[in-house]
Amino acid sequence: MGMRRVCAFLFSAKRNCPSSFSASSIVLGNSIIVRNAGPSFSYTPRIMLLNGCCSNCLPKSSLPLTCSPGIVAYFATIRCYCYLSAVPEQTIEGRNDVGDSNIDKVYATVMDSSIDMEKALDQLGLELTTGLVVEVLGKLRFEEKIAFRFFMWAGHQQNYAHEPSAYNAMIDILSNTKYKVKQFRIVCDMLDYMKRSNKNVVPVEVLLTILRNYTQKYLTHVQKFAKKKRIRVKTQPEINAFNLLLDAMCKCCLVEDAETMFKRMKNRVKPDANTYNILFFGWCRVRKPTRGMKVLEEMIQLGHTPDSFTYNTAIDAYCKAGRVTEAAELFEFMRTKGSTMSAPTAKTYTIMIVALIQNNRIDEGFKLIGHMINSGCLPDVSTYKELIEGMCLAGKLDEAYRFLQEMGNKGYPPDIVTYNCFLKVLCENGKSDEALRLYRRMIEVGCLPSVQTYNMLISMFFEMDNPDGAFETWHEMCKRDCAQDIDTYSVMIDGLFGCNKVDDACILIEEVVNKGMKLPYKMLDSILMKLSEIGDLRTIHKLSEHTRKFYNPSMARRFSLNEKRKSMSFRGRKKL
Repeated sequence: MGMRRVCAFLFSAKRNCPSSFSASSIVLGNSIIVRNAGPSFSYTPRIMLLNGCCSNCLPKSSLPLTCSPGIVAYFATIRCYCYLSAVPEQTIEGRNDVGDSNIDKVYATVMDSSIDMEKALDQLGLELTTGLVVEVLGKLRFEEKIAFRFFMWAGHQQNYAHEPSAYNAMIDILSNTKYKVKQFRIVCDMLDYMKRSNKNVVPVEVLLTILRNYTQKYLTHVQKFAKKKRIRVKTQPEINAFNLLLDAMCKCCLVEDAETMFKRMKNRVKPDANTYNILFFGWCRVRKPTRGMKVLEEMIQLGHTPDSFTYNTAIDAYCKAGRVTEAAELFEFMRTKGSTMSAPTAKTYTIMIVALIQNNRIDEGFKLIGHMINSGCLPDVSTYKELIEGMCLAGKLDEAYRFLQEMGNKGYPPDIVTYNCFLKVLCENGKSDEALRLYRRMIEVGCLPSVQTYNMLISMFFEMDNPDGAFETWHEMCKRDCAQDIDTYSVMIDGLFGCNKVDDACILIEEVVNKGMKLPYKMLDSILMKLSEIGDLRTIHKLSEHTRKFYNPSMARRFSLNEKRKSMSFRGRKKL
């Protein structure tokens, strides 16, 4: 009934508005070429309707029709029965050029052989034409993935090349699916394929359709936001927007432009402390702390007080730029003239001490350590690690030991946490001799190693391909009555599999099962994969039965989905 209404509308329009029509149009088979002063469009009835309602709705005389642009716009409302596309004024292939039997044969082959579809199509031996491909794609319009496979197979056949009508049909299938977000990359790849195939003309309405379908669901959020007529803001909207703009420019290293804009706008919009901090951090980011200090001076003159984080950033920027003297002067200003809000913290001392020791100013660095201890600003675990790591990376191991000694002399002897921080740095940098030296030092001063201490040593030995050292550490734990935890077993099992000591690894797995320990799921998955590689079904079954009481299938499914999501995100980063 839809096509009858269209045809009735056209003839009614011709009778009532003859000025909108002329006799210069062309009727070709089942297509009516509609002309006007603009580009040519073709009104092509859908093939499935030609033998139905359309066959009887047009008069036998088939008068040539040409309509105005207003008539053309009407066809946008009947997309389910016809489509508008810019076409050259040439003959248009109709359904009569394609045999029904070939279409049905190809369609049946595609649907019955979804796994080996390409091989089955090759065995048909049919000569492909554009009409045949378009018709098959029309039948597959609700199976977008299969349609795309067929489309790609057809494009690689000899004596055949896709025409624009085939591309349009494929793009129409992909862009109108409910998975349009996922299929949009395929649409882009197809457009790129058209470019590589010298198909340098893409109809504009096709691109508009793709973009419209892609952005449809996102525009709803914009429309919802537009309905909110009143938005209450507690602070000045101008300065907030201005700060956001400056921050974005500084993060893009456009600090010079940001400062120029700041100077031009500061008389119109009153800057706050955050504005100056943004510019200051921007100059420090591009390693120009001197320019940043000018901003800081202006900030102080206007009555804004920089906090310790701002000073820490400036000192760190000076140190990384190799200007340790300027950093020391700024640190001294903080220590003597800074307010309570901007007094040096443990982080400030750490940055300055590491910079002095790395630049061979050892005495000044240890003098600063004395100031830090006397002021009661003691390092926590993170700053301890940064101090020791900075000294170790600079090759100042003796200075690191001296730092521990100085802390002990001031009444703050290192505990197991401090030693473990030191040991972690040595193990991560592969300094096995120094790690063992530190371990013996712990024993000498009466600081009993913890299970974390032994775990780090075992991991270090395996990373250095020294399983004997790992076994010695394991036995050392037994001698000192330090019970192995699940992390110890995990490190040992993983390391033994890496050294191809499968039998020893299986023995430890047996101990895990017998002791009723719960393996971390990621480690469990890794162990099962390695057991499957060597074909040890007995251990797999035993370990699976043991872990059944800890993990259920839903957790396993969730873990596998998370791992897949991570791998896909990494793959996307590599492409970028």
